[in-house]
This record gives sequence, C-alpha cells and structure tokens, in this order.
Amino acid sequence: MADKLIIFDTTLRDGEQSPGASMTKDEKLRIARQLERLKVDVIEAGFAASSNGDFEAVQAIANTIKDSTICSLSRANDRDISRAAEALKGANRARIHTFIATSPLHMEKKLRMTPEQVLEQAKLAVRFARNQVADVEFSPEDGYRSEIDFLCRVLEAVIKEGATTLNIPDTVGYAVPELYGEFIRTLREKIPNSDKAIWSVHCHNDLGMAVANSLAGVKIGGARQIECTINGLGERAGNCSLEEIVMAVKTRRDYFGLEVGIDTTQIVPASRMVSQTTGFVVQPNKAVVGANAFAHASGIHQDGVLKARDTYEIMRAEDVGWSANKIVLGKLSGRNAFKQRLQDLGVALESETELNTAFARFKELADRKSEIFDEDILALVNDESITSEKEQYGFVSLAQHSETGEKPHATIVFTVEGKEVHGESDGNGPVDASLKAIESHIKSGAEMVLYSVNAISGSTESQGEVTVRLQNSGRVVNGVGADPDIVVASAKAYLSALNKLHSKADRVAAQG
Repeated sequence: MADKLIIFDTTLRDGEQSPGASMTKDEKLRIARQLERLKVDVIEAGFAASSNGDFEAVQAIANTIKDSTICSLSRANDRDISRAAEALKGANRARIHTFIATSPLHMEKKLRMTPEQVLEQAKLAVRFARNQVADVEFSPEDGYRSEIDFLCRVLEAVIKEGATTLNIPDTVGYAVPELYGEFIRTLREKIPNSDKAIWSVHCHNDLGMAVANSLAGVKIGGARQIECTINGLGERAGNCSLEEIVMAVKTRRDYFGLEVGIDTTQIVPASRMVSQTTGFVVQPNKAVVGANAFAHASGIHQDGVLKARDTYEIMRAEDVGWSANKIVLGKLSGRNAFKQRLQDLGVALESETELNTAFARFKELADRKSEIFDEDILALVNDESITSEKEQYGFVSLAQHSETGEKPHATIVFTVEGKEVHGESDGNGPVDASLKAIESHIKSGAEMVLYSVNAISGSTESQGEVTVRLQNSGRVVNGVGADPDIVVASAKAYLSALNKLHSKADRVAAQG
C-alpha cells in the first residue's frame, strides 16, 4: 500500500480571505457539502473566534458534515481555542488548528514578543487545545522565514504537548521548491520526536509556485498533508490549488507513490460552485478546471487526439467531472426532476419554501431559455434572495432604452426593506444607467472596484453572470447576479453587493 496523502481544504477559511470572497453561513454550508462529496479529508470550516457569523458557520458545518474532519482555526490563546472547541462540539471528528508567528520579523514587528515568550505561548496553546479535542494542528506562522534552530525548539515542544499535525506555512509565498522541500526534511531530521506527528505544508502562490512547493514538501520533505483551496482561491495571489495537487499526484503516481482519497469526478462541480458563490471567475487556461483545459485548437493536436486520446491528453476530462452532455432540464421538467438534479449537483436547500422559490425561478428561466445547463441551475440557487429571509434590497423590474446617438436611460423598480421604490437615470451605457438609477435612491457612496461579465454556458442564449465588487469604509464585498439579460444581471449583482455592505457581520482576517 502506498502512503496516504491527506487533503486539507481551507477554501472556507483561507480562501475566504480574498477581498470580497467572504461567504454567508448558507453558502459555506453548501460548499462544505460539496467538499464532503469530493471526499476531502479535512475541511477547515472557518475561524470561529473571528465573528459570530463565522462561529455559526463552523458550528453548522460541524453539525452537518459526517465524513470529513472539521477544523477551526484559532490564535494561540485560550479564548480563541475555547470558541473553536465550542463550535466543533457537534463534529464526528474535530480538529483545532492553532498558530503563532515564529519568524524574527513577525515576532518583533507584529507580536512584539520575545522568542521565549512565543515558545511558551505555543506550548500553552497546544496544551489547552489538546484538553479540548484529541486532534490538534499547530502552525508556526511565517515558518519558512523562521530561524531553523528556534523553529525546531518550538516544534519539538508542541509535539510533546500533544500536537498531532505540524504545518509549516510559506505564509508570504517566498519559497522555491527544492529549498522548501529541504527545509521540511531538515526539520524532520533535527527534531527527535518528529515521527510523533503528521507533517503538513501550506504554501501561498505569490511567485506562482504554491503547487510546486507543496509537492516538493511532500516528495523531498516527507510531508503527508497538503493544505489547499478549490481554484487556488486565497488572499493576494491565492493558495495552493486542490485540483492541481490531486491530479498531479494521481497522474504521476509513478513518481510520488502516494494515494489520495478524493473523488475526482467532483472536482469540476466544486470549482463551479466556489466560482459562482464567490464571484471569482476561473481563467480559461486554468489547469484541470479551466474551460480550455481539455480543448485542442491545433490541427496536429486534434488529429492526434482523434486517433488516440493519450497522444495529447494525460488525464480524461470526465475523470475530473467535465461532462459532454450538459443539457439537463427544460421547461417541461417537473419539480421532482429539478430536486433530483439539485441533489446530483450537491445542492441542498434548507426548506421546502426555498425549494419552491428556486423551482419557480427555474420555470421562469425555462420560459426564457430553451436549454437549461448545470451552470444555470447553480447560478439560480446561488441567488441569495432564495435563502435570505431579511434582504435589504431586492430586484423587481428594469426598463432601459439605448440607441446609437442617444443617451441611454434606465428605470428600475426594487425593494428597500420590502417596500417598492423607483429610480431612474441616464448613463454612458445601459448598465451604467441602471446602476446609477439604483444609486439615485440609495446613495450608498460605495466605490466600484470590479465589474466583470462571464457567460455561464457557451451560446448567445447563455445567462450572463455579472460580478460587482464594491468598497466602502474599508469593507470589500462581491455581489453576483445572473440573468439572460446582462443589464438585469448587472442590477441584481449590484443589489447583491449592497445587501452585503448593509450586513453588519464583522470578519477578522486570520493569517497562516
């Protein structure tokens, strides 16, 4: 039997630290269910102590997910650890992941603590966490830039206190593969009790080497856990990409000699769900999950693939969840067929009311669009107004006129706390006019920092999916809207972003 490589997914924690990528509890729970279908070993569900909203999300995931270990991040203090333990009470398998910085730069400038104080705090934190749960992970933040002798002291001490996993983060994406792999190996060789814990790697992608560094940590360093995210989502340039790690290890099993328990057919559905939930579009040439990942434009390549797929394909599209038959439902499809397709896609709505609302929107869409794709259904159920009971702003209707040589004009009807209001405005184009019509009433003062349009499927009949990112008073939020009419989709996305700005849920970004 080959060694098992543990896949630790931190999409819901570290991935959520991307500006604008914060998710609601229901969105997190939906993604957690998909991660369970993917058969991820460990799901880092959030940072329970950061806010009441994150606590509730971790708690809901811990109470719902049965097949994966559920983990919560915590700083190295009793309050954070207690909060994590409380949120994880309902989990079949719970893990507390505690961290403290160990690099000279972080200790001096950020923590303002001496190395001895950091060592003592790390020991106390792991000891306290070990009294709460049997499975404790410890991370020395900015571990790769730490002095190796001091880091060895810290790691040896926390193993003695009961840490079961040691994670060595390349917090700022500074590492290069060979050096990072040797760094992990040196730590394991120098620390006398290193065999008492599983070693883990957590690499950021600032220099585009997160996947390569993680694999070097495994192959050269002997790590047996990789921390990663769906689509490589994460702050700055992102994290190590789950789909790339998994397919690299499976495709090159001859080199790595490792087994992973992931159901690879669930990779593409997970990628789509995370992309549509966060509004972070997957680039077409992204490995494994990009739209072009299995496309062949060159005539020589096309000829080779037609004769024998393995001439130019090292893995099969269907093995990672791409499907040639994407059409699933139409306007004659019934409620049970719709409900079954939601289950097939890993979507579980919480109540009959939500299902009925989603089905009504599906029928409305089917009247306007003859072919309904999986992507359409995911976009439809990701509409927050289905699951949000107290939506501040809601879309009702839109009329706009644009003509060559004339100033575009839009009139919009939307709700504010359930009451209909009207707004109208001219603009540089129909989208600009529509969003200005909303602002003519709301006057949010928010700055738009991103506007993007993505076709959900491949034809001119496709729904347009619009992402709007707004910034106001230091908060950055994404709003996503989908509709066959791009202008309507834009208005829905803008109102979605305003709803998130209106929400007072605080999030304290953790680092690791």
